[in-house]
Amino acid sequence: MLQFGRPDPALNHRLRPTAFGLVLREGLLACVRVERGAQSYFDLPGGAVDGDETEAQALVREFVEETGLTVDPGERIAEAGQYFLKTTGEALNNVGGYWTATVVSEDPEAKQEPDHTLTWLEPVVALSRLRHDAHAWAVAAWMRRTS
Repeated sequence: MLQFGRPDPALNHRLRPTAFGLVLREGLLACVRVERGAQSYFDLPGGAVDGDETEAQALVREFVEETGLTVDPGERIAEAGQYFLKTTGEALNNVGGYWTATVVSEDPEAKQEPDHTLTWLEPVVALSRLRHDAHAWAVAAWMRRTS
């Protein structure tokens, strides 16, 4: 497994199982803009695997919560870890899968995270805008597979 980022030796980076999705619509990649004022950033939709969830189940739940999109998970195309600090200061190591998925339905009212905005970016633009190197790497790996 590839590991991105560098752990701060003074911190305990909690291992957090995750799943993130790559969804294409009309040539554009689904991303979320997370509003944090001057520290706003773009991520792939997805996040933590909760409890006994599978990665695929977490992916479906996270897409609804962050974007209002219901997706059908396709293929798990990559796995990577990413050391980082949350905006709360919590040290994490997100480790998990990157999945292709297709949109089944869209319900903006189902979205639960008001600081997340669904943003469709050209994949090549997403490469330079995504916050995490692991996300950009997964997009690049996916682009190479689909070209």
